[in-house]
Amino acid sequence: MRVAAIDMGTNSSRLLVADVNGELTEVVRRLAITRLGEGVDSRGKLLPLPIARVRNVLSDYRRELESLGAERTLAIATSAVRDADNGAAFLGEVEWSYGFTTRLLSGEEEAAMTLRGIGDLSDGTLVVDIGGGSTELQVVGTTSRTSLQIGCVRLTERLGEDIGAIRAHVRSLLPELEATSAVGVAGTVTTLAALDLGLVGHDAELTHGHVLSREAVAGQTARLASLSLEERARIMEPGRAPVIVAGAAILSEIVERYGLEEIETSERDILHGAALAAAELPEPEEGAAPPGAYTCC
Repeated sequence: MRVAAIDMGTNSSRLLVADVNGELTEVVRRLAITRLGEGVDSRGKLLPLPIARVRNVLSDYRRELESLGAERTLAIATSAVRDADNGAAFLGEVEWSYGFTTRLLSGEEEAAMTLRGIGDLSDGTLVVDIGGGSTELQVVGTTSRTSLQIGCVRLTERLGEDIGAIRAHVRSLLPELEATSAVGVAGTVTTLAALDLGLVGHDAELTHGHVLSREAVAGQTARLASLSLEERARIMEPGRAPVIVAGAAILSEIVERYGLEEIETSERDILHGAALAAAELPEPEEGAAPPGAYTCC
């Protein structure tokens, strides 16, 4: 069965079209920096411009997944939509406009779907998901699963690029955990992996499975903090450049706090978990395209 999953995150909107037949096989993966969570931390609602950016991308995604023959589509929303007073209304508009099934995930559901997307991991593995608005931590084989309000967008808006202040804030919130190894997902970790590999741009085949040492995380964090925004934008996805220092500082504190010598990068994450969930959706009813399916806003 061919399905589509869309992740409307705090910093980015991502699409995965995949074939699910017992196993998941990627067909297409797309990413756009849309910053849906811009201003949510301070104002408590999704703002018109970020909504328009997301809707514009969703229009493109709708065209592509339809052209590729996706039979079911699940669009998930996480921290930014959870925290916004108008989050439910936004999801309703997405369903009405594009015909996607939407699902607003709690922090615990977000962590569970991420784990499902990664696949089999050994007990004792700490899974780290640093997002734009929140960070999820879970230890495989235990009931330890935590969602913290310390995403890279949120902390950049609160604390700028003050690594010391960011790490101190993160340190004050991290729970007691015991882990024997660690796997990291999402943009902060994959970007640091690409930088550690010396890549120009992003190559998921190379970053997947790449191991970042504690020293590499610390070194890349210091390096990024020393660069200007323009310099950072030349060595990574430009939309990540304004928030990568905060993300790297969060990861640095997590690695230090739990005594991790290294963390493995996974390109399989919540988006893959959402694709597996999309395959379980009921068969959609036949009918014309939704009224706003091909218009941005």
